[in-house]
Amino acid sequence: MESSTNNPGLRRELGLVQATALAITDMVGIGPYITIPLFLATMGGPQAMLGWLVGAVLAFCDGLVWAELGAALPTAGGSYNYLREAYGPHRMGRWLSFLMVWQIIFSAPLSIASGSIGFANYLHFLAPRLSSLEIRLVAAAFPLLLVALLYRNIRAIGNLSVVLVTGVMLGCLWISISGIPHLSATRLFDFPPGAFHLNMIFWVGLGHATLYALYDYFGYYNVCYLAGEIRNPGRVIPRAIMFSIICVAVLYIMMTAAFLSVVPWREAIHSEHIASVYIELLFGSTAGKLMTLLLLWIAFSSVFSLLLGYSRIPYAAAVDGNFFSAFGRLHPKGNFPYVSLITLGLVASLFSLGRLNEVIGGLIATRVLIQYLPQTIGFFLLRFRSPDLPRPFKMWFYPVPGIISLCGWVYVLLTAAGRSLVFAFAVFAVGTAAYMARAKVRREWPFQGAVGGRS
Repeated sequence: MESSTNNPGLRRELGLVQATALAITDMVGIGPYITIPLFLATMGGPQAMLGWLVGAVLAFCDGLVWAELGAALPTAGGSYNYLREAYGPHRMGRWLSFLMVWQIIFSAPLSIASGSIGFANYLHFLAPRLSSLEIRLVAAAFPLLLVALLYRNIRAIGNLSVVLVTGVMLGCLWISISGIPHLSATRLFDFPPGAFHLNMIFWVGLGHATLYALYDYFGYYNVCYLAGEIRNPGRVIPRAIMFSIICVAVLYIMMTAAFLSVVPWREAIHSEHIASVYIELLFGSTAGKLMTLLLLWIAFSSVFSLLLGYSRIPYAAAVDGNFFSAFGRLHPKGNFPYVSLITLGLVASLFSLGRLNEVIGGLIATRVLIQYLPQTIGFFLLRFRSPDLPRPFKMWFYPVPGIISLCGWVYVLLTAAGRSLVFAFAVFAVGTAAYMARAKVRREWPFQGAVGGRS
């Protein structure tokens, strides 16, 4: 049911075009332009492109999980609501949903920070005299600028997202189309010796490639966080997720093929500005600078979308009484969660001072361990516990995509997370301790006694 204009809560003012635009800007962003060198290095050659395919399959299968849950439970907060309902709102669901919001305070700023670092790195291409310290300070200032721009009502932001996605698609299409006349099978299939020996090194390398691919695909679910502000969510959410994943997967494969056809992979591995170098080689210095300006637009667009979507999660939890109450405050005029927005922006500013590979590793490990694995398991639990729950959209070929999603997350954690998994477990442990201390004072699960036995 759509919110009334007199309702002081969130308003359903985003349609399919706006929701899909937000998902695409969230997914594409600056990600592939900063991770392709890291991506190629994971397997030491163009065979790393297998990571795009594995990541696309995993993202699509997980997208079907999100699509069914988002259509069935169309309220702001996304995974927070799904975990709560799947595991029981007065049982484990209260703990897991709290943990999900807790990790967002860390993982969302890490995601935003990666885009901020990408923005600063490409700015360095235009201003090579900037010192490394100055570049890091630019990255740290970027999230704060976004907070100021997002400090307004959702209707203005939704319309702006359609404008922003135009720049995102222009950049992708420029690279992809300009590369078609230069596609080179010789360079694309210039595999190093032993590239496809199916040993442990191959599978670990593919795991790392998939991790970076997933980072670049992440964002297809962003519309679920905005479900409380989407019109006809049962129809719009699944379509926005599926459309965005398919479009972006095709773009990534085309872009990587274009890059490697012009810039040999042995050089691309060491490039910090691969898209600018690519365009400069094809069209000259002026075009390279123009592409860099477009990439700055793209970085702005993606971080804008990320901060917008994630700021709604602590708000939803606080309104539900399962997170710190300050996060449930809405701006008196704009009706947006300003405390959540400001908090995530400040933490993202701090994380933007870190290194890109560490930021991405910490983000993926934390998100998979605390959110995606429990959510996929919870998806099956909800099917079992609530078979009569209205589901405007149901997973295609159930339960195969859910099983693939579950196995995929375990594979990425075991092969690629590395030291980042320690960070993820630390977030999990501290968050659990915070929940238990709070639950004991409030006499919530597991300290409710007989009351806690109800779901």
